[in-house]
Parts: sequence; C-alpha cells; structure tokens
Amino acid sequence: MNEKVGKILAIDDNEDILFALKLLLKNHVEVIHAETSPEKIPELLHSDNYDVILLDMNFTKDAISGQEGFHWLNKILEIDPDAVVVFITAYGDAEKAVKAIKSGATDFVLKPWQNEKILATISSAIKLSRSKSEATDLRKKQKEISAIQDQPFHEFIGNSQEMQQVFSTIKKVAKTDANILILGENGTGKELVARALHRDSLRKDEVFISVDLGSITETLFESELFGHMKGAFTDAKKDKPGRFEIASGGTLFLDEIGNLSLPMQVKLLTVLERREITRVGANKANKIDVRLICATNNDIHQMIQDESFRQDLLYRVNTVEIYLPPLRERTGDIPLLAEHFLSIYSKKYRKKIKGINADALKKLTQYQWPGNVRELQHALERAIIMSDSDVIQPDDFSLSTRSEKAAEIAIDTYNLEEVEKNIIVKILKQNQGNVTQAATVLGLTRTSLYRRMEKYDL
Repeated sequence: MNEKVGKILAIDDNEDILFALKLLLKNHVEVIHAETSPEKIPELLHSDNYDVILLDMNFTKDAISGQEGFHWLNKILEIDPDAVVVFITAYGDAEKAVKAIKSGATDFVLKPWQNEKILATISSAIKLSRSKSEATDLRKKQKEISAIQDQPFHEFIGNSQEMQQVFSTIKKVAKTDANILILGENGTGKELVARALHRDSLRKDEVFISVDLGSITETLFESELFGHMKGAFTDAKKDKPGRFEIASGGTLFLDEIGNLSLPMQVKLLTVLERREITRVGANKANKIDVRLICATNNDIHQMIQDESFRQDLLYRVNTVEIYLPPLRERTGDIPLLAEHFLSIYSKKYRKKIKGINADALKKLTQYQWPGNVRELQHALERAIIMSDSDVIQPDDFSLSTRSEKAAEIAIDTYNLEEVEKNIIVKILKQNQGNVTQAATVLGLTRTSLYRRMEKYDL
C-alpha cells in the first residue's frame, strides 16, 4: 500500500486496539473512522460509505464465542449486501474463520496481528470493495441505458395479426437460452425485439450488448468481437476485452449479420461452436456464456442458395426465427402508431395537438413506407414541428414527393456497385446532404449509409 487509498471503519470496544489501528493505517488509507460501540453501525453506514469494515468478533468482556460479531456482521450485510467486512479477534481459530467466511465476511485477522499481514489483508479488501462498487455502478448504468434505449417503445405497438404472432413468439422463447434470428427490413424494429427478448429472459439483470456488424471492417472484426492484448498490433496500447467477453453472462445482439464476409463467418462459427474466444495476440482461450440474438434485413435463405452465407452458421444462430413484417403489410397498425408518436412528440415539442385529420391518416395508410416504423416516426415528428394547426393535416406530410423523387432515379449502368453509388449520390442531393433523411429513404440505418459512403469515397 504505497499510496493512501480507501475509507476504513474500525469497530472494537478496546480503545488501545483502535489507537494502534489508526497509528498503523494513517499513512496507508485516506480515512479511518474508529468506533467503540457497535450499536452505532447502522447510523454510520446510512450516513457514509466505507470500502472496508474491520469488525471485532467479541464486544462483551471475557466473551470468546464470537456470536456478537456474527450478529453485527448480519446487520451490516442487511444494510449493504456488498459490504466488505474483515473480522478481527484475539480468539480466532479455524472453525470460527470458516464460519465467518460462510456468513459473509471477506477475511479474518488474529490479534496480535503482524503489520505486513494486516496491511496486505486490508489492501486486498479495498480492491475487492472497489471492484464490487464498479460492478454495481455498471449494472445501474446498464439498466439506465436500457431504459433510455427502450424508449419510446417500452413495448411494441400493434394490434395486427402479424404483430400478435411476433408477441406470441417472444413470450414463448424469451426465458430460454435459444439462439434467435430476427428477420425484417430496416426500420421494422429488430433491435426492439432483441431488447424485449432480453428484458423478459433469465439474464435480464445482466448486460445487453448490441453490435452493428455492418459498421465493423474486416480488419477490426476480431479485435472488436474477441478483444486483443496490448501490443497485438500497432494501435493496441492496452489489453481490451471484446464484445463477447463484455456480454458474457448476458445477451449479445449481432445486428446486420448478413453483411459478414465468408472469412468473418468462419471465425464467428468457430467461437459459437467452442463457446470460447481467444483475444488477438493471446495464447489462452477464455470461456464465454452469452445468449445470442442476431438480425438481418437480407434474404438470408437466398444467401444460402447463393453460397454467400454459410448454412452451418445459419443453423447455429437460428434455433428460432422471428419475422418482422414491413409496415406496408400491417397498415391497420398505422393509426395506432401515429397516435402513439403524436402523444410523444406533442409533449416533447410542447404543442397542443389534438389529433390527426382523417385525410391525413388515409394518406399515411396509402404510403408504402420504405423506411417502415422508423420512417413513420420521423414523419410524425416533422409534421408536429411544422404544423400550425391543433390537428395534423395531410399537407403536413410530404411523403409522396419523396417517394416520387426516389422513383425518378434513372439507371444507366448494370454494374451493381455503380448503381448503388449513383442512387446514394442522388438521394443525398435530394435531401440536401441530410444523412438521416437519406438513410430513411434508402431503407438503411445511418451507420450502414455512412459505411457505404466511406466505401464509395462520398
């Protein structure tokens, strides 16, 4: 313990012991709070946080049973289940040491102690406390992030038969560890399904890690998913865990799995078969325990026929398939979704909008929605911002113009890459360079569009 680290609470009815502890620890810990009366423990723990609690095992004169110490240990753990408690007593033996550990204590020190031993014990206890605190903070942050990312869809919106089938499947498979493959166009809500599966699973209190495979280059694939060791390559300045390691114990969502090249598919298949990963630059493999959920907007079964996707990998990832229908196939849900978004964005932009005009709703239901629910969400948000009325009117939406412009694009080559590049350039121009709007028109995520723009040097 070379630098002062940690806050210690020492409880012992012997003031000489407390004085000796303070004298020993003052140069090694930031704060040491000494207390002779265990009855003050609840008050102290409710008013402050301690890294380590040094607890005497016996407070009654001539007592040697240690029962008082166990009583106060239980009280401490009731208040803070993650508390790090080290028992300290002059009457220790192996039996009481084992009982102390089984009861929730972290370690056991005998009086009279050896200075080096007690310093080492406290140092280890402080590290354990900090690790527990970091883990707790991580879990809290994950819950907060999940809550935020689940909005505005904390649950799915839809009464159509197609969506009821989706809900039924989610309910059946959520509590299993079956690998799930979610199929559907961009904007249909594939990540929402993945989060719903995680939220209703036995792993709901563990992490949910989402990876957009469409945004990961082949050169970074192994490093991002499996991690790397310091010095494994030029920019590897320190050890870094991959997404599989980070997600271990929880759920890993691999979006756009259909975009993986065949070499990357082989590497992923190997990990799924062995259920272990090896960091880039490491010799030792690490076991992983993840619930895998994948998604793609590609026709994965056609890709099997075209030999652009491995059939053995498909078998690994699609124990159960969930198909999300495009919005044009469940137009009956459009009024319900529109009202949902109207409620959200009216509050967000503080506008008193009562509803949507019948002709406006008709316009929405007749539109093809290439960007699906995501496009409908953006359309409602824009309409609410631009509306001058307390009822949304048909003219508040400019849907037909956008689709007509997209349809006007001429194809003057049969080279697929050239066609894709030309369409992206024209759609970006039509939307004045707004990537979000262009991605919606193209039926892509922003990340996927950025990746294609980088590919074509746009």
